[in-house]
Amino acid sequence: MKALYDSISRRTSKITTKAYSTSFSLGIRLFNKELHDPIYAIYGFVRLADEIVDTFHDYDKALLMAEFRQDTVNAIERGISLNPILHSFQETVRKYNIEWELIDRFLKSMEMDLSDIEYNQMLFEDYILGSAEVVGLMCLHVFTYGDQKMYDELKQPAMRLGSAFQKINFLRDMHADHIHLGRTYFPGLDMSNFDQESKTRIEADIEKDFYDGLEGIRRLPSGARYGVYSAYVYYFNLFKKIKKLNSQRLLQDKRIRVPNSAKYGLLVTSYLRYRFNLL
Repeated sequence: MKALYDSISRRTSKITTKAYSTSFSLGIRLFNKELHDPIYAIYGFVRLADEIVDTFHDYDKALLMAEFRQDTVNAIERGISLNPILHSFQETVRKYNIEWELIDRFLKSMEMDLSDIEYNQMLFEDYILGSAEVVGLMCLHVFTYGDQKMYDELKQPAMRLGSAFQKINFLRDMHADHIHLGRTYFPGLDMSNFDQESKTRIEADIEKDFYDGLEGIRRLPSGARYGVYSAYVYYFNLFKKIKKLNSQRLLQDKRIRVPNSAKYGLLVTSYLRYRFNLL
């Protein structure tokens, strides 16, 4: 039965999400139940592409990305795929009217990671758009239940929030990206001379993105608001930890984390602020 395959595909996306990201999985559980499967589907799709460019070093990554792109096109056009993650993703794309432009822009950013690029401001903004902002917009289609008017009103804040999250990831993973993957995303940044002034400048940019993103969270439908706000609180606390460190600490091979015990405390705080409308 096709319904059984649909169910298996959705579960595959869920398993993938839980295996790769405990924080993201926890956040999804805070959405209304009907939002779980489509958000798992989006994360599963994004995760597959990210794995190709970040970890499949012993294989022809360019070929794999080209095949993944074509498989994605085929899945959406046909309404079915033998890849369970792509099958659940196309189901979400078609149900919530996620435009190809967003998917294409994401894949182009992943393809940028196949080459050694020295990022200027324009390329940096282009990469952020594709790797983070459009992923937030895919999720926004789900959060707004396909309501185009609401989507248009919340589009810019959603992009800013995605931008903040991605820039924090770049700061947190600065050592691994540079040493292990040969990447430096922030434009004009000399990794051999990364100082406190450079770090402070990046942090000021992130703070503005956070401010703009919070405005959008306050206007989200109730079914998505608490989950997105919890993600905001988690990343904001990770950001505060990073701000307390000096610039050289970020260049050490020790990832900055929010402990699991602290994550649960943040969930309680987030819920109370959400419940009493204190966002």
